[in-house]
Amino acid sequence: MTYLKNIGAYFLMTAEMFRKPTKWSVMKQLILKDIDDLIIGSLGIVSFIAFFVGGVVTIQTALNIDSPLIPKYLVGFATRQSVILEFAPTFISIIMAGKVGSFITSSIGTMRVTEQIDALEVMGINSLNYLVFPKFIALLLYPFVISIAMFLGILGGMAACVYGGYSTLADYVTGIQTDFETFHIIYAFIKTFVFAIILATIPSYYGYYMKGGALEVGKASTTSFVWTSVVIILLNYLLTDMMLG
Repeated sequence: MTYLKNIGAYFLMTAEMFRKPTKWSVMKQLILKDIDDLIIGSLGIVSFIAFFVGGVVTIQTALNIDSPLIPKYLVGFATRQSVILEFAPTFISIIMAGKVGSFITSSIGTMRVTEQIDALEVMGINSLNYLVFPKFIALLLYPFVISIAMFLGILGGMAACVYGGYSTLADYVTGIQTDFETFHIIYAFIKTFVFAIILATIPSYYGYYMKGGALEVGKASTTSFVWTSVVIILLNYLLTDMMLG
């Protein structure tokens, strides 16, 4: 019953977020601040992880292709498929659940603990629209982060392939271009949009409805990370089955 209550409260929160909007002059500043905190602030860690994990995927693929009958361009092909289909949209989203999700939960939770949310309500402001909606809009730019992760993952694979001597640049580029399907990019970005909504709302839910003090803020951040990751993995399975199955 607790799970059903939480699910119901989550959807009610999501609906309430769109009611009684804050005036645009204030909302614009909130959105720009959240874009800077959630999107721009995440580019560094995402770029670093994407580049080197792309290199690791390439190295592991090349080391497992030890038959002379298997063409070397399959290294580039396997790297492209791994990065675009799963690594960039899903793996990066789970990392972002830790970075962005914990930030959202702790910031809103701290406002709950210090009674700032109560003050907003007293002033007649829809606190959910004021606090959660800007994060929701900011994370709609999340596909931009994932597109950079895709590019750098493939670039990191190319660097590892060429400088590690696993294949030639021409073979790697041929592999990237082989049997390319535009729908795979569409599929990846549809997943990314869904994950962006999850990243904005589930951490906000745990921060907004938490009770207690500073210790409970930390617990709420941990819980939000766990459930955000679980929902991302479940939705990843469902979306993959529906769109590629």
